[in-house]
Amino acid sequence: MDDVRQGVRLALAGILLVSGLTACGTERDTAPQPPPGSPSTEHETTRAESGRATPSPSSPPSTRTAEPSPPGRPARGTVPPPWLGKRELPRTEDGFGEVRPTPPTMRVRRWNTRDSIPMLPGTGFEAIVTSPAPQSVIARSTWRPGCPVGKKDLAWIRITYWGFDDVRHSGEMLVNRSVADDLVDVFRQLYKAQFPIESMGIARLEDLDAPPTGDGNGTGSFACRPIRGGTAYSQHAYGLAVDLNPFQNPYQRGDVVLPELASAYLDRDWLRPGMITPEGPAVRAFSSIGWGWGGDWSATKDYQHFSVNGR
Repeated sequence: MDDVRQGVRLALAGILLVSGLTACGTERDTAPQPPPGSPSTEHETTRAESGRATPSPSSPPSTRTAEPSPPGRPARGTVPPPWLGKRELPRTEDGFGEVRPTPPTMRVRRWNTRDSIPMLPGTGFEAIVTSPAPQSVIARSTWRPGCPVGKKDLAWIRITYWGFDDVRHSGEMLVNRSVADDLVDVFRQLYKAQFPIESMGIARLEDLDAPPTGDGNGTGSFACRPIRGGTAYSQHAYGLAVDLNPFQNPYQRGDVVLPELASAYLDRDWLRPGMITPEGPAVRAFSSIGWGWGGDWSATKDYQHFSVNGR
């Protein structure tokens, strides 16, 4: 199985990292080059570390029984299809992609795509916070003049997370520097709970207008843009919100589903890896720092979304 996973990672090395901030951010992100050397001395860099993850279930057992895979084949949902992030959906009048049924290979989605940064040192949880974020990092983000948060108010977090493949991974986020330490604590809790995350990266400016593919699944925070269907800035534009596993935890408002291929995950009674549940580790972790969850909203449901003000 390790050989299969390694082969998949190598095959995806040239593919865009699907960041999937579809409901509250961007659709895709690419894997950045490792920053040369250490952060500039004008930035404060802090590190948090804990030991190896303590095994514990990430969610209650599923109410359905997964179909066994044929002998000699990878387990269902563990290998991404070759067309991931490549098949553009027709746009609707509201500007989103056309909502289509979830492909069978994605109804139980539990693979990992390429890490956005090189592996951090150590064997357990690790987080490195650089505040303010280096200009080189800001330059490849969605920040631009006129954004409601200043460049010096953003922090760069490099962090480890637990993958669907039960392996340690590394990713990065831009966040408001006022909440950087709180978010490190949240992801420490998720790592200890072995809550699986597919990918983690920083949204790029070109991603905001990228053609919709409906299959993104990137965990991230800062994205300088208005709320969907409105003119006011999203909490993501301040670095005060996080989207977690958007595909397993889609956004729904009427007929709009984001990501557009994730409708199978609107069935919240069918519990699958990576889903956020009211009593699960993700809600507990974000609640511990006072953040609200979009799954608690009434008319609109944004199961992926956590924010400092609950909106």
